[in-house]
Amino acid sequence: MSLQARIQSWLDGPYSAEVKKEIKRLLKEDPQSLEDAFFQDLAFGTGGMRGIMGIGTNRLNLYTIQMATQGLANALKKNWPDRVLTIFIGYDVRHHSREFAIEAAKVLSGNGMRALVAQNVCPTPLTSFACRFYQCQAAIMITASHNPPEYNGYKVYWEGGGQVVPPHDQKIMEEVHKIKDPSQVRLKEGFEEVGSELDEAYLKELTKLQMLPELAKQPLHIVYTNLHGTGIRLMLKGLASWGYHHVSIVDKQSSLDGNFPNASSLNPEEDRALSMGQEQLKKEHGDLLFATDPDADRIAVALPDGRLTGNEIACICLEHICQTLLAKKKLPERGAVVKSIVTTELFRRIAESYGVQCMDVLTGFKYIGELIGTWEQSVDAYQYLFGAEESYGCLFGTFVRDKDSISAACLIAETAALAKQKNLTLMDRLFALFGKYGIYKASLKNIVFPESAEGMRQMSLLMQGLRSHPPKKIGDIPVRSCDDLLPGYQHLPPSNVLRFWLEDGSKLIIRPSGTEPKVKIYGEVIRKPGKNLVEEIALADKQVERLLASFP
Repeated sequence: MSLQARIQSWLDGPYSAEVKKEIKRLLKEDPQSLEDAFFQDLAFGTGGMRGIMGIGTNRLNLYTIQMATQGLANALKKNWPDRVLTIFIGYDVRHHSREFAIEAAKVLSGNGMRALVAQNVCPTPLTSFACRFYQCQAAIMITASHNPPEYNGYKVYWEGGGQVVPPHDQKIMEEVHKIKDPSQVRLKEGFEEVGSELDEAYLKELTKLQMLPELAKQPLHIVYTNLHGTGIRLMLKGLASWGYHHVSIVDKQSSLDGNFPNASSLNPEEDRALSMGQEQLKKEHGDLLFATDPDADRIAVALPDGRLTGNEIACICLEHICQTLLAKKKLPERGAVVKSIVTTELFRRIAESYGVQCMDVLTGFKYIGELIGTWEQSVDAYQYLFGAEESYGCLFGTFVRDKDSISAACLIAETAALAKQKNLTLMDRLFALFGKYGIYKASLKNIVFPESAEGMRQMSLLMQGLRSHPPKKIGDIPVRSCDDLLPGYQHLPPSNVLRFWLEDGSKLIIRPSGTEPKVKIYGEVIRKPGKNLVEEIALADKQVERLLASFP
């Protein structure tokens, strides 16, 4: 359908007079904005959809929400043709999030389904938990994670509480793509609201994970910022359930506000997101800072003397889990942990030193959730202990099936309390890992392309070139081997990923982003500890930056 045909279909179709009036205004005053809003349909991909809010086929609005939900409802009815289905809907603090959630509930009700809607803003991990707790066939989370304020999104969870994975994701996409017009949507008023009982059930499960409750007596001063997001709903209660009550809030960033007025960044990977919290940490002489992104699935950690990366948080937590379970003689014989392929190899080294199996999955926490479910259904399968990815997401326990900043915060607090009891910090714990296993340093480089058809073509050409002419050296280091995941690799399904292993133990992974017009290049180097650990760490940092600078 041409651009003009798309626009005309909204002017002639079953859309509100207010929407039509705005289209006519833009035709006269801002035709470029109108073109951007209508030049394509907002893509519904394997994880749902995400985009700028506004009128148009390429925007997130009540109509695109309705049509996506009708497609989801059709897929659900095909999968469970003879059941009354229950679907939970959570939403974050962004503009229109609750409106979108209620609109989705109307569509589900119109299709004869039971729609449960969160009474208040809802962290993403709580939506995953709700899907399991209420024995839902699916769940929807209205969120755009750490994107700018003008964005929103729509994520789908399947029975069992994990984000939707093959083959169900493809079936949902097929059904969504069949819905071309609001006239195909069935709407009905009526849904059930879910409130405090969900929080209480979550916290009850959370307390069962605590390994060293006696450590709560150790004074630990935590500073927390929710970056105006949903984490404030559960973070304080979660930490308190483990006995960690001394938590001060970064007040200027605590309000639930979709404009995110006092957060210069919403991405916990970026230093700017932590700057205000770090100032308060130093002022109050606190022990550690927690920062969660707006939908509270990811967590960043900072200390008075620096911050930890997502890889470092994961490894410190894993060592604590294995060490504690071993000391308590509770480390299972078939214990296993899971990491994404781009997560540090130090994670694997730690696991294997304790006799714990480490499994790789593709990037995306949905694959970790899927593996947990697979193991639960298998006889004599592995017992899940912990899972993590380098982008500040991890999961301790299995009552949630997505990354969870609240359970992660409790685990990190316990790890920090144990360290403090020995007059150590988490940074000391990290240095101890480097001394024990070797210095693993990782970094990320993004190659950004235009958000256009030409940009997509350039990304494709880059990956094609690397496949047809793979480098024999990267920098001055020979390439030992290259894994092409496009046709699938070992137990991993097909994915547009290249992984280079170098002769000195370094690795490089290249993959296009699934949500943004960029190619991501992950580099990691390994060095022996040496006599001066601090100097060797600095050299490793320089080494990984040189590696990334020399590629492609």
